Amino acid sequence: MTATEELIYRTLAQTLLAGRLSPGSQLIETRLAAIFGVSRERIRKVLHRLGHERLLDLIPNRGSFVSNPTLEQAREIYEARRIIEGGIVGRLAGRLTETQVRRLRAHGKLEHAALHAGDRALSIRLSGEFHILLAEQTESAFVVRQLQELVSRTSMLVAFFEPAASSECACEEHEDILQALALGDAARAVKAMHVHLSLIET
Repeated sequence: MTATEELIYRTLAQTLLAGRLSPGSQLIETRLAAIFGVSRERIRKVLHRLGHERLLDLIPNRGSFVSNPTLEQAREIYEARRIIEGGIVGRLAGRLTETQVRRLRAHGKLEHAALHAGDRALSIRLSGEFHILLAEQTESAFVVRQLQELVSRTSMLVAFFEPAASSECACEEHEDILQALALGDAARAVKAMHVHLSLIET
């Protein structure tokens, strides 16, 4: 992807994660090409990347649409995350190195900074990355891939429906999870993760 395409991707991703486009809205290639002053082929490449990351729904012969999950789909996504991420933190409790813990705590500081700066799109992205970072510590590429898709889907749900004030609670919940992991308390870590995901779902 060229530098221009990367810039377009970041602009559209931030717009989507900030909840500025209504669920189900169509992104039309010709209009985007005119706005950004590039070819439709470049726009199509960016839209395909956003679709791969589940920020858009790509429907054959119809086009690209802002994700619009049903309530039942949302419940299924969060249940899948509880199953997978409960297993992740249960495995990691007591196994994280000091370097890994420091990296996760540094990420937490970035989350707090984005929250207090009022950058909602960045806050949502960093919040999702916290969960991906945990998955990466399992050293299982399959687990990481599965969680990346689920996190992308829930990032859009958060962008549309979660009050901005809830992000501060999410930062605190991440700290609770990390503290349990650092202490090697698997039961507490699993409970903290389940509570965190259930509160977001609610």
